[in-house]
Amino acid sequence: MALQTAKNEGAGATNAKGALLKQERALQTRQTVLAAAAEMFAKHGFPAVTVMHVAECAEMTKGAVYFHFTNKEALAEAVVDEFYRRLPLIVAPVRDLGLPPLQAVAEVLIRTALAFKDDRVIQAGARLQIERSYIGTELPAPYTTFQSMIEELFSQASEEGALQSRLSPGGYARVLVAAFFGAQHISWVQCNREDIEDRVREIIEAVIPDRV
Repeated sequence: MALQTAKNEGAGATNAKGALLKQERALQTRQTVLAAAAEMFAKHGFPAVTVMHVAECAEMTKGAVYFHFTNKEALAEAVVDEFYRRLPLIVAPVRDLGLPPLQAVAEVLIRTALAFKDDRVIQAGARLQIERSYIGTELPAPYTTFQSMIEELFSQASEEGALQSRLSPGGYARVLVAAFFGAQHISWVQCNREDIEDRVREIIEAVIPDRV
């Protein structure tokens, strides 16, 4: 009886380990598909991309893509969700630096500019927001959380007496976020974001020149 119990426990442990490995492989496959979708959407835009394009980029069958995502719209939604997951991850480490709030704003914008230059998910997410009218699914309102984080830093600057303007912290945040995302778009169209860091530094100097 004891031997049979030990065998059953061993089989259960093996099954649990196998299920965990299967789950990990499925997660890795999903991430591979998501990365391929971001690559395709960033390069070609939502209307031009098909599920087959994503499958070929991921070096998988179309069926493997459909196993994780029901259609192209679901792929776009997942890429946008990942885009908005990554933006706060750029802000969080800056908060830990202990910079004065206006310097922190500048640092956030520079780091975000570099992410737009190098990160396909960031590039794809921004492009999909522009193309949202072509996508048959509900996408988040653009940049609201990012804007709130910038506004929080401006509010801190205001409390410390570092804002010398009639603009409210919310007004500052709206102006800066609109300028930033407009600049990244123009930089993308004109020169594939090669000059995005320079453009963002110009925005910083124009909007918050006295960073203390």
